[in-house]
Amino acid sequence: MSNALSGFLLLAVIVLIGWVLRRWGRLPENAEAVLGRLAYTALAPCLLFEGTVNADLHLLISGPLLVSTLAAVICFAIFALIFFRRDRSIRILGALCGGYTNANYIGIPVATYVLGDASLVIPIVLLQLLIITPLALMLLEARGSLRSALSGPAANPLVAAVTLGALVNITGVRVPSALLDPIVTVGQAAVPVVLIAFGMSLSGRRVLAPGPDRVPTVVAVTLKLLVMPAVAALLAVALRLPESSVYTVTVLAALPAAQNLYLYAQRAETPLILVRDAIFLSTVLCLPVMLLITLLSNR
Repeated sequence: MSNALSGFLLLAVIVLIGWVLRRWGRLPENAEAVLGRLAYTALAPCLLFEGTVNADLHLLISGPLLVSTLAAVICFAIFALIFFRRDRSIRILGALCGGYTNANYIGIPVATYVLGDASLVIPIVLLQLLIITPLALMLLEARGSLRSALSGPAANPLVAAVTLGALVNITGVRVPSALLDPIVTVGQAAVPVVLIAFGMSLSGRRVLAPGPDRVPTVVAVTLKLLVMPAVAALLAVALRLPESSVYTVTVLAALPAAQNLYLYAQRAETPLILVRDAIFLSTVLCLPVMLLITLLSNR
């Protein structure tokens, strides 16, 4: 478990850089928005395309992934039902904060150092990359009519990148290295840029400040760190998965909310505080939750 701290430390340092830049870097007032827009339109699409092209799509069929999917959907639904009177973007992004995990940058070190196999997290990465992300963006982009629901996502660079990457993967088309290498290089900048923008958003703001987003934030973090692992464990036992799989899906369900949700919130413009605080709190608190799961599992 101690080695898994390296993943958290990496994220924390980059977020701190963003905080310092906003506080003392004399950057333009719109620097955070510009970085978010850059990541949304260019950096993240390159990252998603490269990840989808190289993914093993057969991993989307497995018992543990079914449990992880159901646990996430249940948490999504609980949040949406509790706050059904709130704005649509708040319902969607708040629900995502309650069930969309940081499967890449926290999940990989946790799977490697806690569970002993980095590949255990790959199915969740694929699920979120190929299914949950396009659906969530489609809902965020929709403006009430069927035409807008279909045309909005089609023009979304993230959905377009995933769709194109999946087509390349399925058809077996080989992307020339002269084209793929620049895409990979640009994509590698996505996570640091998103984290720096996230760190900027923390400067001069208090986490869980009084306001309409405080209760939704607490609910989202509770769903992510407590309800989702509990539901995953119960479902795994009910489906009679092996004891090792029960432990695996429970630990992975306790991963924090993903940083790229803040990117989506910037696009939607409204629930920035909710998403920012939920990501921060779930990232800080997930380690003790995982330690508790490990102790209860006698690992």
